[in-house]
Amino acid sequence: MVERVAAGASLAAEFDRVAEERLDTPRGALIDLTHGTLRRYGRVQAIVRHLSRRASGDALVEALLWCSLYALESGRYADYTVVDQAVRACGLLERWNAKGYVNAVLRGFLRERGSLETRIQADPEARYQHPRWWIEILRHTYSAKADAMLEAGNSHPPMCLRVNRRRVAVAQYQEQLQQAGIATRTLGNEALLLEHPVPIERLPGFDRGEVSVQDAGAQRAADCLDLADGQRVLDACAAPGGKSGHILERAQVALTALDADAARCVRLERNLVRLGLVARVARADCTRPAEWFDGAPFDRILADVPCSASGIARRHPDIKWLRRADDVTAFAARQGTILDSLWQVLGADGKLLYATCSVFPQENDAVIEAFLARTPGAVRVSLPDGAAAQGLPDAERDGFYYALIRKPA
Repeated sequence: MVERVAAGASLAAEFDRVAEERLDTPRGALIDLTHGTLRRYGRVQAIVRHLSRRASGDALVEALLWCSLYALESGRYADYTVVDQAVRACGLLERWNAKGYVNAVLRGFLRERGSLETRIQADPEARYQHPRWWIEILRHTYSAKADAMLEAGNSHPPMCLRVNRRRVAVAQYQEQLQQAGIATRTLGNEALLLEHPVPIERLPGFDRGEVSVQDAGAQRAADCLDLADGQRVLDACAAPGGKSGHILERAQVALTALDADAARCVRLERNLVRLGLVARVARADCTRPAEWFDGAPFDRILADVPCSASGIARRHPDIKWLRRADDVTAFAARQGTILDSLWQVLGADGKLLYATCSVFPQENDAVIEAFLARTPGAVRVSLPDGAAAQGLPDAERDGFYYALIRKPA
């Protein structure tokens, strides 16, 4: 899986492949090794480069070394076990000639750990485990905060819940969690932050729609949409449906949820059924209103646009290495097109909430400023929750950006 990601596949697609092929491998072990290795991708690559007397020329062997180095540094396994299993894995992978090479690199790492660390610290990609261009954007934009953001991008993400107050009170559900031995604390409104992540099977009432897993940063969308009963609301890039569900839990609105991907629309519908909520779900490209718009303007629009996902990279550690610097410019162009299209279906005095899970200003303030400059009458208004537009990733939440724009009456 790691070798495929290094060649350009997405980690999510790899997990879908594993599920389809029904491979008999514990999912927890796969998540640990793949996500852990890819979070340290810059580091483990640098270690192999420093220790190799020759290039292996074999991408699968390289990936085996990266995973093995992560396992050694994780502290979960005895050193001799990792080395032994890695050498034996060469046989399972039919790479018998690589046994000596793998053994030498891993033993070299154990022997030269101290001196290696000094060399690694001099390499920004190895030290911060992010691409150089990504590091430069954060340092230019956030200055002193950049190092903390890079560190957050390599951390394990927090697990936050959103309580469905149509089915259970927040305090009541928190009590259920406590009885199940799951410690939490409130983050405001419906958000409960778990002290330690747990499988969703352990969450009381999950199948009954009492709770959803949703980052606290993502939950800001419903806070900032300025919802009221009776409104017509559009979630323009809706799947897998977390924000759609939250909107319907918050207010009695007529919701239209769009997504261009058929499989993701199915997931969205299943999620709404679990929550006991109803919306019009349509497979459609939001930039082509003629194909889905019924002519009745919307009071509120959520434009949760495709983006670099730089604010949630710790949840998708492959993103850092699959993205390229020019992708950010391409995303910004697409985001501008989406705004222009959705503005056409927003009613007078309506509000559009622009949202990204990015921390790159090229996708955020720059896109909004350009839209306002070319759109007569569009006015940016304060966010109802009073928080800053750009939320940064930290121990409690991921990095999300929100901007609320009002159309003249």
